[in-house]
Amino acid sequence: MLVWLVVLAFFAAGFFLVMRHRDTTQKAAGGGGRRGGGVGGVVPITSDTARRGSIGVYIDAIGTVTPVYTSSITSQVSGIITEVHYREGQLVQKGAPLVEIDSRPYRASLMQAQGILQRDEGLLAQNEMNLDRYKAAWARNAIPRQQLDDQEKLVEQTKGTVKNDQGVVQADEIQVQFCHIVSPITGRIGLRVVDPGNVVQANSGTVLAVVTQLQPITVVFTIAEDALAQIQARTRRGARLAVEAYDRTDKKLIARGTLISLDNLVDTTTGTVKARASFSNGDAALFPNAFVNTRLLVDTIQNATLIPTDAIQHNGQQAFVYVIENNHAHLRPVTVGVTEGLVAQVDGIDPGDVLATSGFDKLQDNAQITLASTQDGGGGRRGRQNPAGGDGSTPQRGAGHAHGNGPNGNGGNVIDNGNAPGGGNSAHTGASGNSSNGGNTSSAGSGPR
Repeated sequence: MLVWLVVLAFFAAGFFLVMRHRDTTQKAAGGGGRRGGGVGGVVPITSDTARRGSIGVYIDAIGTVTPVYTSSITSQVSGIITEVHYREGQLVQKGAPLVEIDSRPYRASLMQAQGILQRDEGLLAQNEMNLDRYKAAWARNAIPRQQLDDQEKLVEQTKGTVKNDQGVVQADEIQVQFCHIVSPITGRIGLRVVDPGNVVQANSGTVLAVVTQLQPITVVFTIAEDALAQIQARTRRGARLAVEAYDRTDKKLIARGTLISLDNLVDTTTGTVKARASFSNGDAALFPNAFVNTRLLVDTIQNATLIPTDAIQHNGQQAFVYVIENNHAHLRPVTVGVTEGLVAQVDGIDPGDVLATSGFDKLQDNAQITLASTQDGGGGRRGRQNPAGGDGSTPQRGAGHAHGNGPNGNGGNVIDNGNAPGGGNSAHTGASGNSSNGGNTSSAGSGPR
């Protein structure tokens, strides 16, 4: 019995020592975190300043590059192709020769029609001459009236025959012209589909060449019917709404144009309406039937308060920012309006207010802060250029910030408030501990929200 009591006492003493060591370690860790700028201490942040400027109200949509004219050329006569004048991908002018078809059979038929016309024109001249004679004889009462009337009708019949012959000649001339195929528009020609020696049939549907107009060119895209009232209100006042075309990644600006028309009905299955924008396409950057991202500038808000989107935080449906005053962060609710790239228009603060853009995982209302030195880490990106007046730029993201003494400082605290190079802030809080030279080290960064 005594042995068991000794064993229980030994285990109780061991348990007490373990728990006491654990409490000591936690207290030491908590003290180091407070010295490093944790909750309740000085919070290191980066900042930006609200400014006054202009920002555009855009409607984004996916569009298709659509040529104004696309001509699929087929043969209207039957025959053998003798020449192909164009090269694949060649830019051709209106009226440029493309394909030659053997015209000899049609020229022979034209010559026959011209001969018949010449013969009938001679008969007409003879009948008109006889008519003049009959009129003179009738004036002297040398012939009966019936003979004069018959001659007049014979002249009319011959005139009809001559007119019919003229029509046949014109038809044969057109057939000869059809053998010489030219480009109906100015544009780029596609790949060659026929060669000399091929036999083509009239109206068979065989395409000899395809010519597509490139300059100007249009982009067709769809917009929601809810935006029609705003767009029509601008167009009725004579405004020419600007349209931008971006590549598939929605980063590279390809061309700028203007809205030229809206469709006359709404698609009931999608609740959208088609719109067409025209682009000069002087550099031929817009390629027919390519998909592009379009941005329609509907309106421009002047004298707006603009801030970087990094400064905006959300608590449920409420948006807020931290305004820096006297080295303290004050929570300020805001109303977010138009967002353009990495810049947002807000109400609730004034231009010139300094806003926190990092350290949100530790910031609270009225928290004491310190501004970290800003270094360009090269990992940020800029918003797209805003043609409405604002430059769309935002502070570079991806820079690391450091304060305190170096690793060999005695008792110096090192605080790393670095932002992640991918555009988001790092989301870890390093544990505090004593360095080999007595300096405390802590790492803190705000994660992507």
